[in-house]
Amino acid sequence: MPTWNSRGLRGSTFEEYINRTNEKYLEHGLALIQKIPTPITPIKIDKQTRHITLAYFDQKSTVDYIGAIQGIPVCFDAKECRTDTFPLQNIHEHQVVFMQNFEKQGGIAFFLISYSARDEFYYLRHSKLMEFWQRMKDGGRKSFRYEELEPDFFFGSSGGVFVPYLDAVQKDLSMRD
Repeated sequence: MPTWNSRGLRGSTFEEYINRTNEKYLEHGLALIQKIPTPITPIKIDKQTRHITLAYFDQKSTVDYIGAIQGIPVCFDAKECRTDTFPLQNIHEHQVVFMQNFEKQGGIAFFLISYSARDEFYYLRHSKLMEFWQRMKDGGRKSFRYEELEPDFFFGSSGGVFVPYLDAVQKDLSMRD
């Protein structure tokens, strides 16, 4: 069973940026997005600081965020990548299944990826993820490269917003029509 303190804080700065972005979007009436907490069972608690120092995940989590943008249901997960190759093992089968079902219900599912070495963000459309996922299932690469991604979906911080992903959502929507 995976432990909470082994890998659980990777990407926490990126998630904090997304949380701040979501607060700004809410303040301006643009979106209502909530962070979904990962259910854990504490094993060890530091009695002085009252912090959990060891815990087990109770169950498989689905996505990091869920909500609505201008009435459109959205769900997404945040990932950080330090190199130009993103291993698909960082995305779990149950997440892909959840996102497929979410899209079937008329929602938009996507990943936000922080390419930390490049200091840029990427909006991975669900349909693009499925291309990479199917390639892996068919025995191909178990990762995707930076060069394989859609150039129009890269973005950086702007306008006082840490992770301004709404433009990418709009582009995604326009490609579906």
